[in-house]
Amino acid sequence: MELLLGRDQGLVRAKAMVWGDASLELEALLIDDPVPDGGALWVVSDRIFHAPPGSFISFGPSGAVLRRGEGRDLRVWHPGILSFSRPISLWRPLRVGVLTVSDKGSRGERRDTAGPALEAAARAIGGDVTCRQVLPDEEDLLVKTITSWADQDECHIILITGGTGFSPRDLTPEALEKVATRFVPGLGEAMRQVSSGRSPRAPLSRGGAVLRNQTLILALPGSERGAVECFRAVAPLLRHGVEIAQGWEGECGGHGHA
Repeated sequence: MELLLGRDQGLVRAKAMVWGDASLELEALLIDDPVPDGGALWVVSDRIFHAPPGSFISFGPSGAVLRRGEGRDLRVWHPGILSFSRPISLWRPLRVGVLTVSDKGSRGERRDTAGPALEAAARAIGGDVTCRQVLPDEEDLLVKTITSWADQDECHIILITGGTGFSPRDLTPEALEKVATRFVPGLGEAMRQVSSGRSPRAPLSRGGAVLRNQTLILALPGSERGAVECFRAVAPLLRHGVEIAQGWEGECGGHGHA
């Protein structure tokens, strides 16, 4: 049995049973035919009950991500497939900051679509967006904001879209150099590699990644398509990178099979 879970349909309520435990209410959004009220959905795993409130249950790279609420409430956090045969992982929430760098966007002359698209994409890795802003291409302001999000707000990941080109006002990479404690060149290389299949101009992008202490910071293209494409190219690596930087490796991310 497989169910496609999404967030773009009305809420339905279905009964769910966990192996060896009592039934629970699963609140879900279904892309396909909704499970009728009172219908049965079987999740064969006792690990769901070991997930503390606020944590995530991931059903593989292309699977659904569920979030545990208070009590026995589970909600769809990211759409995907929930299957009996799919391995599951338990994830801590990742605090994510999404920063759009655009002179026109900061003046309200252009609608920001890349930032909201990155917020949605970050859900696939258990991201919980706690900081969001649209700023002009001002290097000192970028440095101040990034530093605050990393040091005071303790974001695990900061995603920056815009300011990575050759224009004199494109200063995101320079801002990252000022806040960085370490550089992560492989992520920038991976993003350019995936973009080169679509655009021969991809090598001109100055996007990249750095660490500020334990915070991973990515500079992504300014277009919605480019930002999401580059994020998805490295998304499978980001959670593992954060877990290492935070010292979580080995203590979280329990595995099982649904």
